Amino acid sequence: MHSLQSLKDFVEDCGDLVVDPRNLEWMREADCPIVADVTHSLQQPAGQKLEGGGVASGGLRELIPCIARTSVAVGVDGIFMEVHDDPLSAPVDGPTQWPLRHLEELLEELVAISRVSKGKQAFRIDLTPFRSED
Repeated sequence: MHSLQSLKDFVEDCGDLVVDPRNLEWMREADCPIVADVTHSLQQPAGQKLEGGGVASGGLRELIPCIARTSVAVGVDGIFMEVHDDPLSAPVDGPTQWPLRHLEELLEELVAISRVSKGKQAFRIDLTPFRSED
């Protein structure tokens, strides 16, 4: 099983992680199920100092719907998301936890996108010259 987590490239200049959805299409060639790790792909590098020592990673929770929609439209076989009833008090990965109260709404949207997307089907590209008939 492949994971979007393995597709992250670290961009040192901006200290951010970049997810490239083209890789989802290319990974399909391995003929394995593809699972998008939506929440971990939005973590920001560790560096937030914690009381009592240690560091934690930050995250971009507000982009979870964007990455999930993109992944489903491309045609992944599954979505992995961390969900919590109170993300601000989650013991780990709080900045990338999706609020439980919004899960059903997001999942309904993702199912709808999946039903209309042809992301799992290869698009047949006709490269012959196009001439409209007069």
